[in-house]
Amino acid sequence: MPAANDAGAQQRAQTEQLAARMPFNSAKAGEHGLQAGLNPEEGDTADAPSRLPTASTLSEANGSDKTGSMAVEGLNATIETLDRVRADGSGRPLTTNQGVLIADNQNSLKDGLRGPVLLEDFILREKLTHFDHERIPERIVHARGSAAHGFFEAYESLAELTRAAPFKEAGKITPVFVRFSTVAGERGSKDTARDVRGFAVKFYTDEGNWDLVGNNMPVFFIQDAMKFPDLVHAVKPEPHHAMPQAASAHDTFWDFVSLMPESTHMLMWVMSDRAIPRSLRTMQGFGVHTYRFVNAEGASVFVKFHWNPKAGTHSLVWDEAVKISGADPDFHRRDLWEAIENGAYPQWELGVQVFTEEQAEAFSFDVLDATKLIPEEMVPVRPIGRMVLNRNPDNFFAETEQVAFCTANVVPGIDFSNDPLLAGRIHSYFDTQLSRLGGPNFHELPINAPIAQVHNNQRDGMHRQAIHRGRVSYEPNSLAGGCPFQAGAAHGFVSVAARLNASESQVKVRAKPEKFADHYTQATLFYESQTPAEKAHIAAAFRFELSKVTVPAIRERMVASLRNASEELAAQVAAKLGIDPLPQPMPRAIDTPARPEVSSSPALSLMARPGDGSIEARKVAVMVAPGAHARSLLAVRDALLQQGAVPRFVGPHVGPIPAADGQSIDAEASFENEPGFLFDAIVLPDGEKAAQALVGDANLMDSVRTVYRHCKPMLALGTGAQVLGEAGIPQGDDPALVVVDAVQLDGGIERFVKAIGAPRRFERETDPPRV
Repeated sequence: MPAANDAGAQQRAQTEQLAARMPFNSAKAGEHGLQAGLNPEEGDTADAPSRLPTASTLSEANGSDKTGSMAVEGLNATIETLDRVRADGSGRPLTTNQGVLIADNQNSLKDGLRGPVLLEDFILREKLTHFDHERIPERIVHARGSAAHGFFEAYESLAELTRAAPFKEAGKITPVFVRFSTVAGERGSKDTARDVRGFAVKFYTDEGNWDLVGNNMPVFFIQDAMKFPDLVHAVKPEPHHAMPQAASAHDTFWDFVSLMPESTHMLMWVMSDRAIPRSLRTMQGFGVHTYRFVNAEGASVFVKFHWNPKAGTHSLVWDEAVKISGADPDFHRRDLWEAIENGAYPQWELGVQVFTEEQAEAFSFDVLDATKLIPEEMVPVRPIGRMVLNRNPDNFFAETEQVAFCTANVVPGIDFSNDPLLAGRIHSYFDTQLSRLGGPNFHELPINAPIAQVHNNQRDGMHRQAIHRGRVSYEPNSLAGGCPFQAGAAHGFVSVAARLNASESQVKVRAKPEKFADHYTQATLFYESQTPAEKAHIAAAFRFELSKVTVPAIRERMVASLRNASEELAAQVAAKLGIDPLPQPMPRAIDTPARPEVSSSPALSLMARPGDGSIEARKVAVMVAPGAHARSLLAVRDALLQQGAVPRFVGPHVGPIPAADGQSIDAEASFENEPGFLFDAIVLPDGEKAAQALVGDANLMDSVRTVYRHCKPMLALGTGAQVLGEAGIPQGDDPALVVVDAVQLDGGIERFVKAIGAPRRFERETDPPRV
């Protein structure tokens, strides 16, 4: 027996006792056979006599202001809230990164007043060196992003379907961090480009992080990850002159997709108004791929995820998107930030389409094909919870830029399907973060760290933050009592063993299932499910994009492909491209595709998702000019404020504008610096003098015409109707064009508010525009 004061001898003796408690690896026998693979056992553990055997050093009890105390047993102290890394310099003097107070932050250290700067100036060197390295490589795709914190609340327990932590009980709250992004543009590109939008949600569950990394469209261009580099290379700026930025209207993209008929369905979505959302708050999100729900008994079903905005799904029109990109490239980022700052917290409802393997086999399409969706008429979307974004990041770089989403991040209860595109993403996302964030420890960056405890035998690497106690970094072990130990099937993640067909797991082959060969049926479904206005937008988008293509053969090839999706659409596109006669339809990969279950799905139209009609956070330009009647304008403003809208007085200049009754109205913006197309609706004032001033202002008149062409609501008070007439705007049966007597306001304001909360009046559109 070692002496009580001989700590080293006690450590050696107790280490021997601990190791002796595990004479062999009793779990080894459980590693073999099919059933063992389906139901792994919990690993061996043994309790240590004290904390001595597992210590790194006998001196660990000697604390200081830096080392603190001994490690808390069973705790990874790096896993805490972000409060542990927030910094506030209020009332504090400047220091170096080593904590040395800086006496002079204005001047370099020189050899005399006019002498050379000295190399020994470590303050200057540290400051410049850090500045020189402040940027990290941007993402290859999804570089342009905006993000926010929030929470997910489950409506009910989904225990019968999945053991996933966020869905275990009704009312359960899970913190989330959500990043929205464009795909093709660089970090400094514009928000309103025609593009797919990323919709990535990081769930900080109490069983680890789950990243649901999706888009605002439910399908994709390709079916296999093997083609992903080709797709991105084709859509990115052309390598010989690095143009165009954040746009797909160029030769290489359309050359590629015209040779990839499986992209046709996705092209319908990208050429629709879905690719130019009105805001990040008003776009859907989709998981894209087929995943699996797995319950506590190991039974699994297939699932697809849908995020539906409570405010409805809304878009811009193309001319509006182009103009906004010039006036405010940060339009979507600003809108999201300001909505949260003003307490108008964006909300989405999470819905799922759940179906069995037997149902999937009976579908006319393959659920493993990312170019296909499941019409809601076949499998309804079941609402299972809501997500609220209620906090903006404290620091864009530390949170929005450094956040790392990985498709591979799943928790028990969520598993993958055999989707070949998903398989590539599981690898690629993690691999990308390794180079972008400087090494394998990016998970320790505060924004990426889970709220669940992290304990494993991974060690070292660049930028390692955790300081692990003890000498054991392997499993199995006995020197640490087997810890950290294998969790086993009862608690840990186990991949689902089931496959669609048993034969699929018998041979490895580079091929696709036969149903993958149907490239057009769902493209037709999407197009035929749109309203006439949306169909016109799709045709206009194809015409614009393809008119930028300089190789005629590519244009014709794309039209030939479109003939397989819609003869109507192909003819409209060809007419504007000067293609006559129509080229022969592109040969199909399959001569007789399966008959689709659904030929029209109204749920695919934006018009089916108007939201609840509220106008919260909608921006309204209340136009003002000298001689305007202040009473009616103030009444309109107050009514809009009561509805949660954001009215803004806009005049010929900022500052006080004299009104007709001796008052003045303070204009917050001018016709020049905030054109009408930046707003959701506009109000024209009453007053003869004001009307004359507005008619004489080209900026204002251009805004009025543009807002009309963009199909947005307009309210003209009294003589404000004269402005509409001078702008050439017809005043017929148009519910979104409200003209009222400036004295009798109530009914007019009510109609105006209703028009703002309703879908756009696309009936105004003509091709070409007449206003």
